[in-house]
Amino acid sequence: MALAELGAVVLDCPDPRALAGFYAEVLGGTVEGDGEWAVLKAPDGRSLAFQAAPGFVPPKWPAPDHSQQFHLDLTVDDLDAAEKGVLALGAGPLDTEDRSRTWRVYTDPAGHPFCLCAC
Repeated sequence: MALAELGAVVLDCPDPRALAGFYAEVLGGTVEGDGEWAVLKAPDGRSLAFQAAPGFVPPKWPAPDHSQQFHLDLTVDDLDAAEKGVLALGAGPLDTEDRSRTWRVYTDPAGHPFCLCAC
């Protein structure tokens, strides 16, 4: 028997509403809240939350002496089309050169790494 259930994955960031808006454009859904906390409610019912973190420092990737802290794997049908879309929304490329792989690594506008995966 479980002791708890997962309520939300929460990302620290400098601007919760802006980062929730980025992921809403990528994943769909609606954003609630502003100020110190925002929640993206995805169309499939799952949520992703964002919390203001004064002094936020983005993770480094890849860096063996610094943890990436976490990353999101986002499943897509067309890597090239998804890449074009996330870059237009403000994502940055981290590891995208090997076009033979089924995944590519980016940063969101706050610097968190995420992968687009056609897996």
